[in-house]
Amino acid sequence: MGHTATAGAGAQAVPVREHVNLHGRTVAFREHRGVGTPLLLVHGIGSSADTWQPVFERLAAQDASVIAVDLPGHGESSKESGDYSLGAMASTLRDLLDLLGHERVHLVGHSLGGGISLQFAYQFPERVDRLVLVSSGGLGEEAFVGLRAGALPGAALALKVAINRRTIAGATRVGRVLARVGVEPHALSPSALRTVSRLGDDERRDAFLATLRSVVGVRGQRVSALEKLYLIEGDRVLIVWGDRDPMIPMAHGAHAHALLEGSRFVAFPGAKHEPHVDDPARFVALVLEHVGA
Repeated sequence: MGHTATAGAGAQAVPVREHVNLHGRTVAFREHRGVGTPLLLVHGIGSSADTWQPVFERLAAQDASVIAVDLPGHGESSKESGDYSLGAMASTLRDLLDLLGHERVHLVGHSLGGGISLQFAYQFPERVDRLVLVSSGGLGEEAFVGLRAGALPGAALALKVAINRRTIAGATRVGRVLARVGVEPHALSPSALRTVSRLGDDERRDAFLATLRSVVGVRGQRVSALEKLYLIEGDRVLIVWGDRDPMIPMAHGAHAHALLEGSRFVAFPGAKHEPHVDDPARFVALVLEHVGA
């Protein structure tokens, strides 16, 4: 298995991506080797390690050990057809940690990454110290209608036809106009449009839909961790949510908190689906407090 750094010049606040070969597939990640048990940051569907940049920078500045990974099918990781289930994703993370020499981690998972983190904790409980679930999937059925539409037959062709530079530019302009008058639909937010724009590429689109359909159906989320939450010690779990999340209801987090005795639930006022992006300073402070750093 190879282990090579991406070329880059000069000192950077965030390390450049490195690439490793795991069972014939490329997995990209960034790592800062600091003090203590590493924090493994796991992003959501259609995103990449880049979404964690403000969090990564702050953690690294405090010399915390931190890893941000591009999940298979995302970012600079391989996008070939294959198994994009939660179990396969969790196994890829385990293999990456083995290669990097980390026995245990604190898992920080956002959205799909939260579902993967819960699956990882179920499959490899001895490898997990603390768990941070951020607007996590896998804690209830409801999900954003746009995600459910991706499970419909013909979604791949519809996306291929609909996504191009002109349509993305037009949607961006409409989003900006609406934002000026206080209307901010999530589908036209900068983060949502960045995700959608990536789906113009055939490989990325196929990997996105394969990942989506492994966890979401036309009725909502297909995979639930609720029946296995009793296996997790509640005091090891921090749950963070935006109280204006349009993608996954905050009630899912509150319900999981009620089931996990000793867990902590924190709502970010005014935040949507990415509270760690909306207020990275507060988020990092909460995470470091939770892991005892």
